[in-house]
Amino acid sequence: MSKNNDDQSNDFLSQWEAFKKEFLNDADDADFTSPYSSMHPHPADGSDDDGHTSDYTYESSASSRAHDDADNASDKGGDKNDDGKHSDKHSDKHDDKHADKGKKKARESSHHGESEFAQQIGLVKGITHELKELGWGSGFWGKWFWIIIAVLAVIALIIWAGVSFGTDLLWYNQLGFSSVLWVTWFMKIGLWVVYALLVGIVGFLAANWAIVKRPADENGDSYKYDKDGVTIIATHSMTSRRLRHISLWVSLIIGIIFGSQLMDNWNDILLMFHAQPFHQRDPQFGFDVGFYVFVLPGLRALIAGMQRLLFLALIASVVAHLVSGGIRFSVPDKHRSLFAMTKSARRQLAFWAFFLLGFTAVQILLGAFDSLTQTDDKFTGAGYTGTHVTIPAIIFAAVLVFAFALFFAIWLNTTKAIAEPMGEKVGFKKAMTAWKTPVIVLAIFVVLGLIAQVAAPQLLQSLVVNPNQQELESTYIQRNIKATQKAFGLDKVEKVNYNATTTGKAGALASDAETTAQIRLLDPQVVAPTFRQLQQSKQYYSFQDTQMVDKYMIDGKSYDTVIGARELNLDGNDSRNWVNDHTVYTHGYGVVAAYGNRISKDGQPVFFEKGIPTQGKLTDSQHYEPRIYFSPNAPEYSIVGHEKGQKDWEFDYPSGSEGKLTEFTGNGGPKISNPFLKLIYSIKFGSLQMFFSDRVNSNSQILYRRSPVERVHRVAPYLEIDSRVYPAVVDGRVKWVLDAYTVSDQYPYSQKVDLHNSTQDALTQSSKTMKTLVSGEANYMRNSVKATVDAYDGHVDLYAWDPSDPVLKAWQSIFPHAYKPLSKISGDLMSHMRYPESLFKVQRKLLSTYHVTDAAQFFSGEDFWQVPTDPTLKANAAESGKQVSVALQSPYYLTMQTPNRKSPTFSLYTSFIPAGRDTREILTGYLSADSDAGNKAGVIGKNYGTLRLLELPKSTNVPGPGQAQNNFNASATVSRELNLLESGSTNVVRGNLLTLPIGGGLIYIQPVYVESSGTTRFPLLKKVLVAFGEHIGFADTLDEALDQVFGGDSGALAGDADNKAITKKTGQNGHNGQNGDANSGQDGQNGQNGEQSNAQMQQKNKQLTDALNDANKALNDADAALKAGDWSAYGKAQEALKEAIKRAAQEQ
Repeated sequence: MSKNNDDQSNDFLSQWEAFKKEFLNDADDADFTSPYSSMHPHPADGSDDDGHTSDYTYESSASSRAHDDADNASDKGGDKNDDGKHSDKHSDKHDDKHADKGKKKARESSHHGESEFAQQIGLVKGITHELKELGWGSGFWGKWFWIIIAVLAVIALIIWAGVSFGTDLLWYNQLGFSSVLWVTWFMKIGLWVVYALLVGIVGFLAANWAIVKRPADENGDSYKYDKDGVTIIATHSMTSRRLRHISLWVSLIIGIIFGSQLMDNWNDILLMFHAQPFHQRDPQFGFDVGFYVFVLPGLRALIAGMQRLLFLALIASVVAHLVSGGIRFSVPDKHRSLFAMTKSARRQLAFWAFFLLGFTAVQILLGAFDSLTQTDDKFTGAGYTGTHVTIPAIIFAAVLVFAFALFFAIWLNTTKAIAEPMGEKVGFKKAMTAWKTPVIVLAIFVVLGLIAQVAAPQLLQSLVVNPNQQELESTYIQRNIKATQKAFGLDKVEKVNYNATTTGKAGALASDAETTAQIRLLDPQVVAPTFRQLQQSKQYYSFQDTQMVDKYMIDGKSYDTVIGARELNLDGNDSRNWVNDHTVYTHGYGVVAAYGNRISKDGQPVFFEKGIPTQGKLTDSQHYEPRIYFSPNAPEYSIVGHEKGQKDWEFDYPSGSEGKLTEFTGNGGPKISNPFLKLIYSIKFGSLQMFFSDRVNSNSQILYRRSPVERVHRVAPYLEIDSRVYPAVVDGRVKWVLDAYTVSDQYPYSQKVDLHNSTQDALTQSSKTMKTLVSGEANYMRNSVKATVDAYDGHVDLYAWDPSDPVLKAWQSIFPHAYKPLSKISGDLMSHMRYPESLFKVQRKLLSTYHVTDAAQFFSGEDFWQVPTDPTLKANAAESGKQVSVALQSPYYLTMQTPNRKSPTFSLYTSFIPAGRDTREILTGYLSADSDAGNKAGVIGKNYGTLRLLELPKSTNVPGPGQAQNNFNASATVSRELNLLESGSTNVVRGNLLTLPIGGGLIYIQPVYVESSGTTRFPLLKKVLVAFGEHIGFADTLDEALDQVFGGDSGALAGDADNKAITKKTGQNGHNGQNGDANSGQDGQNGQNGEQSNAQMQQKNKQLTDALNDANKALNDADAALKAGDWSAYGKAQEALKEAIKRAAQEQ
């Protein structure tokens, strides 16, 4: 029967060959396959053309079986088309005879159209011909097109990677931080390559182990009798050699894919090997905090990597056994289970499963340490339930997983349920019953784990802890309070009980004269358009949308200063092309600085540094380099430098009709002095002009990555960089000063906070310049690094500001040459170091809760605070008719003297009100941070960074910022005057609402600006609002407004006192030492003078009210006349309106 089948197959194949030769004469035989080719003997490797396994069954006697075995043996050793390998000559002749018949039949069918099969062959030929006409199927496109595309893609990828790395190397070398690039690349690429190779090797070994122990022979052929004992079942699968090749390539590809996962944890693994002690131990396990911060994250990453590795090895082993026959699926019957494994397969799978589950147990065990940094509804860290049930349950679960791993490995090696062969006496039911053991054991382990990790904690929490939560949780809350204060530097806050008064008395500010004189009037955000309008000079210059607050010594006296840098703004240039954008307009020019406490009589800032070319106090004292090549808004890149003898072409600053030109002479970027460097940078920036431009010469440098934040982030990618960068004129240069933080989320029991949300406030919401921190949660934070970027040549300096920080110590051990010690900070630079706002925002958020140090009081939450929302947003929205936005009030820099301090100091402050959605706006706390680092080289001022918290008694009702703003808005006098200022062509803008603890209480000060409603608008300071308790002052100057609040004479002079119409005169030292009242131009009766002043103010207010009423009546008359079309009456109403406005202006 087998022989007859072979004859039939050969007969048809002969027909097929005849058809191809006749009708497909020039077609490639390899492109066509007989629809009956499955009847043809398989290739010698035991697989069909697709690599599939095939089974053949032959009904045979003993002789026919021997004949079939001989045929199979010949198939393994040679080509299926080699007739010399067959011993039966009669079969050859028989095949030739049938082939001749096939050719004749094929010709007849083709010519007469009588054969349906021949018609199908003709259709195939026609389609093939059409594909050839299109260039597919054979020839160049069919064979080489996709190969060429793949090769080009690989070449492009290699070029891109080479350009990226090469330009990075040039950039880091020029900046002096090449070690950062090498270490980070070595760790990232090294981890990727090592882990990829490890995955590939282990995956290949797992697969090869299965292939070596396959039940078939090396060629993949196996033979066995069927259950009837007569029929032979021949199984043909892939050869071992082919399986090894496939497993090798698949393992390498999977390794490359999964290798990148470990690469993402490069910093955790690096820190694990450079761990530093904190010298503080966690209260639960007694480990040093350094174990949690440094070792645990890296250990967790490595174990997770091992889990992935072993899982992939297990999958590789299973797949290899399936392909090679070590694992076989079958239909269950009385002799077979659902699937069967060879003994070798069971041993190998047991091996991989055991180690996979073992590492899973270790990963679960590490969860016990994680419980100390997990957050529940109340606090971060393990509470009563966590320490008494959850942690023991985690340890118990790890033991269960390990026990199951051991049990499963033993069972898999000894069970008969999936053994091969099983024997005739093992039935399906018995085979399935054998699985009961591992299933039952697994179910028991799962139930025990759920009881330990879910049910037991919930029962304990519900039945024991919740009814007695305050008492049982107090120990753990105290742990949280202590750890949080330590981790965020809140453990040394100076607390002062401040019994603030709300009654303003004459002369109350006499003891705060220095603070009063330094009160800042300029709002750095509001006056930014004024800086642009008055000092921008040309449209290709610009200032940031928020200026910065700093302090400078001017004529021997310290002044709060609003300062900004004049940056280059190419968007404002009307002549845009590649040459202008990248070689001509290359830099900004100079800084502009104004006194924070002074304004001109028309409301403009008083600048002490301004102009192009620069002029003023800073130019006179420092003669600084004014050119700003590196700044937050600098262009993407500029090419500077020219050869000797060539004329300068960089535009320096406008002067005359042409402007001044200059040449960059610093070392600010990599050289592009030869064609190769020109080529790689042209590729990097996608610029053909760069490569062909004559302005790129042997002396050229390319300046890029010019933002100070980006430059610092590139050289210290492991730090959290504050986006608030400010310019400072230091040692004859303009330096951008930045703050950088070391953070961690692994400090045990310390409260986790979201850094992004904690640093979000009104300023970050309304300003593009001010941004929040970008990291996620953290429970440890230090301002360990101060950085500077030179505005001229971009040089970066990193200073170890807090050398005691263990996290900084770890990074210093990795990058020993990256940081400069404090001793390298000059006295001039030290004077411009200030306490960072972002850190202060995080600290104030935590102190709103963690000023409470008693666990019982903390649990009740009765004395929790919150940061007030910024009331000026609502006020300005109401003035402009815009939608009201809500955001927290920003902290502000001020020079002031807090209670119990001997002199004013440059400080950063914020205020607190009671927590809750519906709360009274009363002040409960006032926090300030000493921001004066001193001016001594290499030495930080002893009080720098000191946090002082003024706690107000609960019995006092000092208005909060929102209530103070409401009092301003509710004042009839204030409302009338603001309505008068806000005419159809002008808008009123309220500045920052400042809060100062002076005069025995807390005073609120708000500058009021007026700006045009037209296209050209810049705010000018016209009025100042002051509130002390319920008393309100509103005047042209701060000095006058203070006098109004404090009984006619505050006892001190504000910075704008020179702008008063009548200069205040004081007694011998500026104040009356006996009663604190200031004289107002006459000696003698202070009380009478105060009464006269009040009477004059009342008369003035009455006259102003009358004028405003007349103006309102005139507006109504004008509207009525306009509606009636009475132009004569309309003209009279307009004249009356002008007269009323004139009188109102005179009364102000």
